[in-house]
Amino acid sequence: SGSEPPSSPQVVEEGGDEEDEELSGGEDAELRTSAGRGSVLTRRGITLRVLLKDGLVEPGDGVLSIHYLGKNFVGDLLTDGKIRWVETGQIFNSPSAWATHCKRLVNPAKKSGCGWASVRYRGEKLVQYKTSWLRKYQPTADMSLASEGEEDEMGEDEEEEGKTAVPAEEKNRKSKTELHDISLVQRRGDRERIPVRYCTLGTRDVARDPHTLVELSAFSAINRFQPFNVAVSSNVLLLMDFHCHLTTSEVVGYLGGRWDTTTQLLTVLRAFPCRTRLADREAAPVVEEEICQNLFMRGLSLVGWYHSHPRGPALPSLQDIDSQMDHQLRLQGSSNGFQPCLGIICGPYYHGNQGVASTITPFWVVPPPEQRPNDYGIPVAVEVTYVQDNFLTTDVLNEMMLLVEFYRAAPDLVNFSQMWSPDTSILDKIKASLSGHAPKDQAYSQILEHVYNQLRSIQ
Repeated sequence: SGSEPPSSPQVVEEGGDEEDEELSGGEDAELRTSAGRGSVLTRRGITLRVLLKDGLVEPGDGVLSIHYLGKNFVGDLLTDGKIRWVETGQIFNSPSAWATHCKRLVNPAKKSGCGWASVRYRGEKLVQYKTSWLRKYQPTADMSLASEGEEDEMGEDEEEEGKTAVPAEEKNRKSKTELHDISLVQRRGDRERIPVRYCTLGTRDVARDPHTLVELSAFSAINRFQPFNVAVSSNVLLLMDFHCHLTTSEVVGYLGGRWDTTTQLLTVLRAFPCRTRLADREAAPVVEEEICQNLFMRGLSLVGWYHSHPRGPALPSLQDIDSQMDHQLRLQGSSNGFQPCLGIICGPYYHGNQGVASTITPFWVVPPPEQRPNDYGIPVAVEVTYVQDNFLTTDVLNEMMLLVEFYRAAPDLVNFSQMWSPDTSILDKIKASLSGHAPKDQAYSQILEHVYNQLRSIQ
């Protein structure tokens, strides 16, 4: 086993090989070198102790994490470079020892833990900190060391976590596009950001990361009543949830419905997915115009919008709060007086979700108090009544097929045959999540099977 009992921790010499459980005898000796700056450290000679000593990481409680096959493990980084697993208090001498131990609990067939590619320090893979150390202290070193034995491990790990692995040359080619750069940033951020409480934000600060996630407040917590009621039809949730599951990048869509000023009821009747890339600024106006025509033809009003946080919590970022505020002001500014605008965030692939269903979060933004105009808007949870539709309409089914066609050749298309958890494929996860928005008519599952067959045929 890669773990050591807490009572007899093995002492790791500074600069010693942190991953000796993955190396064999002579290889191990060859790779050991002094951590002195004058000598060249191989990649495997850079240990957590070296990174601590040189200030690239700091000790702390809960700063280390592993996500593997739907399970989360949290560890403390100790001052001597060892890792304490929070759940049991066990001490591990290296990232590999801890990763191997945790992974074997989930998958007993796992041979090694590839610790530096699996363990994250404050959300970033430890291997990134190794690379930073090399750049800082050995800028002349061969940076191909950066992939010494770790590329394959990282690829395997990504696949085991149920994420889409993109071939290296394809990744390089795609990263040249503005879109792919944006989606990667969002993906990385979604997975790692820890939400903050609104009361900790204070006045607007341009230096603050606009992707910072903010926990929702309740209307009652800010001494308000929810100023309107909301009813959302199940077909809206079904189409929105399906759209958000198709790609690892963020998606956006609009919500159509009606606003009754007499009853103060906002009814959301139809989702309109934007079949465009977030960075494709030329296509966006065309798609939006098409959606406006669609709304008009159906006698519906624009009543809100939705977007996804593919692998992160379904909570608004500071950027989302500002966007929601803009939408609210735009709709309020129309000639028919006050009309609410509903925001919905869908988190399909966040491992913190309960079960296989996506987390769906309706929210609204209350403007900051008049005496504090430079504060951020306050994101609040909106209570919603979900209304089960009688049938899955041909309209919605047609929209689902159009989405499949749109994303069919996308570089960020989800691999539906990959495993979400040890006993559930991603396609099964999607089916289970959508079944939570099923119409009353039982025939819907046969109808949807046609859509699922299309997804199967893509890979």
